[in-house]
Amino acid sequence: MKDICIFVFTVLLLLGCSPRNEPQQEPPTMSVPVAKPLVKKIIDWDEYTGRFHAISRVEVRARVGGYVEEIKFQDGQIVKEGDVLFVIDKRPFQFRVDSAQSELKSAELEVQLAQIEFNRVQRLRKTLAASKEEYEQKNFALYRARAKVESAKATLALAKLNLTFTEVKAPISGRVGRDLINAGNLISGGDSQATLLTTIVSLDPIHFYFEANEAQLLKYIRLNKSGQRKASRDKANPIKVKLLDEEKFVHRGQMDFVDNAIDLQTGTMQGRAIFPNRDGIIQPGMFGRAQLVGSGKYEAILIPDKLIVTDQSNKFVYVVSKDNEIQRRYITLGPLHQKTMRVIRKGLDKDDTVVIGHVQKIYSGMKVNPVVKAIGDNDEV
Repeated sequence: MKDICIFVFTVLLLLGCSPRNEPQQEPPTMSVPVAKPLVKKIIDWDEYTGRFHAISRVEVRARVGGYVEEIKFQDGQIVKEGDVLFVIDKRPFQFRVDSAQSELKSAELEVQLAQIEFNRVQRLRKTLAASKEEYEQKNFALYRARAKVESAKATLALAKLNLTFTEVKAPISGRVGRDLINAGNLISGGDSQATLLTTIVSLDPIHFYFEANEAQLLKYIRLNKSGQRKASRDKANPIKVKLLDEEKFVHRGQMDFVDNAIDLQTGTMQGRAIFPNRDGIIQPGMFGRAQLVGSGKYEAILIPDKLIVTDQSNKFVYVVSKDNEIQRRYITLGPLHQKTMRVIRKGLDKDDTVVIGHVQKIYSGMKVNPVVKAIGDNDEV
């Protein structure tokens, strides 16, 4: 009898049967943190890469020719408008001033003599002791002498002006380049072939140039037509820039120019902004990353960008239905807001319950135990 019981028990084990009819237990339900999307009024900022350019760049050339006698700046220093940069030998120009002054004095003496002769003939003419022809000759001589005085004055003024031009001054404030001509060299001046001496670029304020594509341009036109955002041609829209070694957009400026046509080679429109640069950190030629105001203020749905899952070209987040079942919700993305929050254009409602944790451990159709939290309370993904 004992052997028969052992045989039956063995057969039951082989058939997968339990000698006791115990009920199957349900697997434990997983707890996941969930939250409602953040709803906030924001403004979109469009990002561009561009380059800084000096507002003014001047090639310094002399207005008169001569030998360079002195250089009065250090290569690369900051100069102010009117600072003397080069000194040309003044002596030949001083001689011309002295000569012109002598010619003026001589012409003034000729006027005095012509005036005396004219006065004498004028008195004689009243008594008919002088002929009409003689009177006209003296009158003409007086006018000619006066004309010589005016010509001598102009010659003297030009000579003095050329003397001042022997000091080559900075036409603008900014940073000067290196001296391209050393002291002792003969230079030419006063025309298009004048010798280039150095260059100066202005630093404060400074321009920032960037390119916007046709789609972005159309967006701005539509926003302007709808009254949501003024065009940058009509309003100095705000813009922010960060340099290559900066994490935040700390430099603030405003738009001051938009080109009048799309470039046929690149299909882009050029825009320009102006930035203060009092500390001189920004240098002409530097690259920058800019954020330009890209919309009017509107109510946006926001979720942490790290919650978004990619399925080939599709983007989705996990939500919990009313019966606590995990579902995929495909979404259309907007721009990033404050680096970590993503604007959701379509696919998500403010009343949806979004899974904000354990995203890698869940799947569609899974039953979960939702634990309600707020956006930002759970850092685990």
